[in-house]
Amino acid sequence: MAKSDIDFMNEALALADEAAALGEVPVGALLVKDGMVIGRGCNQPIGRHDPTAHAEVIALRDAAAREGNYRLTGAELFVTLEPCAMCAGAIMHARIARVVFGAADPKTGACGSVVNLFDSLLNHHAVVVGGVLADACGARLSSFFSERRRAAN
Repeated sequence: MAKSDIDFMNEALALADEAAALGEVPVGALLVKDGMVIGRGCNQPIGRHDPTAHAEVIALRDAAAREGNYRLTGAELFVTLEPCAMCAGAIMHARIARVVFGAADPKTGACGSVVNLFDSLLNHHAVVVGGVLADACGARLSSFFSERRRAAN
């Protein structure tokens, strides 16, 4: 039986939990091609001391290394939080066909919340689907930041 968007988003949520366990903002990303997972990533900018170590970028790097090509034509990205502008640019350069995200990001979202880079005049356009398991994705983030505020007091 083929996996659905919900199945893949649940796998991305498990990666978000890995990020949280590392003390990172809980965002997970999964790249899928022809129904098979080809790349995985979770947020790690703090631990890696790398501002580009967002879940999407790590998943893109993982998939590109496995595929032996920086072009991931036909792949789909499942990510628990709406991609930012940096990640949207990387997604376009990799030629991802479809982006599926969970929670919208009203502060830095580049798939429609703040700007929509996939609806611009740039040369590659991915199909974007938002709101898949949005409540579960948003709950991970809310819980994480709530705990951080509690610990700071």
